[in-house]
Amino acid sequence: MIFPVLDVPALRGGAAGAAAAAGPGSADPRDPLGLLDLFGAPFVQDPYPWLDLLRSESPVHHDPGTGLWLVSRHQDVRQVLLEPGVFLPDNAQNAVTPLPVPVLRVLVRGGFTLPPALANNGTPSHPGLRRLVTRFFNAERVAAAVPVIERIADELLQPVRSQLDSSGRGDLFASFAQVLPCRVLMELLDIQGVDPATLIRWSDASLELFWGRPAPERQRELAELVVAFHQWLTETVRDGSAPADSFIGALARHRLPDGSPLDVETAVGMCFFVFIAGQSTTGQLIATVLRRALTEPGMWARVAGEAGPAEAWVEEVLRREPPVTTWRRVAARATELAGVRLPAGAQLLLMLMGTGSDPEVFPEPERMCPHRENIRHHLAFGVGRHRCPGASLARTEAAVALRAAARRLPRIRQAAGAADSPVLGLLSFRAPLRVPVERR
Repeated sequence: MIFPVLDVPALRGGAAGAAAAAGPGSADPRDPLGLLDLFGAPFVQDPYPWLDLLRSESPVHHDPGTGLWLVSRHQDVRQVLLEPGVFLPDNAQNAVTPLPVPVLRVLVRGGFTLPPALANNGTPSHPGLRRLVTRFFNAERVAAAVPVIERIADELLQPVRSQLDSSGRGDLFASFAQVLPCRVLMELLDIQGVDPATLIRWSDASLELFWGRPAPERQRELAELVVAFHQWLTETVRDGSAPADSFIGALARHRLPDGSPLDVETAVGMCFFVFIAGQSTTGQLIATVLRRALTEPGMWARVAGEAGPAEAWVEEVLRREPPVTTWRRVAARATELAGVRLPAGAQLLLMLMGTGSDPEVFPEPERMCPHRENIRHHLAFGVGRHRCPGASLARTEAAVALRAAARRLPRIRQAAGAADSPVLGLLSFRAPLRVPVERR
């Protein structure tokens, strides 16, 4: 089960809260990182000053608010990811905010349990399970999926165009960026028995409950949705009617290292992880790619052309503003990282977003430069044995979505006031929740 092992306090208020609103430059010079709040509006809205400060002043920094050790330099994050025996993945999916007893009761009564499957699996079962997932997202399948992505993108953009024609305004998030990867995933994995809106709602609830800082009342609402998601997955896996060539069908045939069949609980955990990662985070990437392209002079017209500019733009957005901003590890034993002694059991938060702006790796990191020579050196998808198996599909979906939107909606621009649009600010996920546009 995902247990609440980390304590995240309430937002700081009073004088401290007012000071934090101005960013790290206004903090006590003796402790400039003392006001850092990973869930606070200053960090969520503009994390870059804080990430720069972490890299330069305290690249392995203990954050008293969360109890996490924040690792922000590219070389250090890469080292942690490439040493899975020293830095275990066991805490990757633990709840960030403690779940109160009433919420735990909801989960227990609903039979919610998630044994290690992929991201938090350091056991011998991981390689085989990863190979299973990779088969559904390999280069051949992704290439074959391009016409599917293009078809669904065109379908979704039609009502957006109609709305722009009638009112002059529209939103590319809820009606396009968020829905496209969900529908694509459902077709590729042959997911049946649920509509896209429900799967999106379940996925978003799971992210908020386990990676956010919701109030207790909200936690209970989210837990009910998570239980519904888990129960549907369990019934679907146990039903046994999934097509043999579907993702669930492949799980049913999978054998563990000892030759025994994959248990239902782990199969459900696999689906839980893949169904969320395969559409929620990709939707977040597409939303960010669209928003950034609309604000870059001349980019919207360039990406509407032949293949190339859109793919390069997606890669640069992944470097600078990835949807998965952090990931967690736990020290298996007392060790040293970048000259800092870490005790056994130390909980690490790898600042993936910060690594893409490390000037030691990417010169002038604040500049969006789609044709950097070392652009693929970013860590947006991780590295090593836990690197995202869906990286190729996510890249392709984002590029196809961007190109399709630019071609079908050539005369749009970012709507006035779009800079004030809400931003998803979970511990490990960040993206615009709206991409408002208007005709020009």
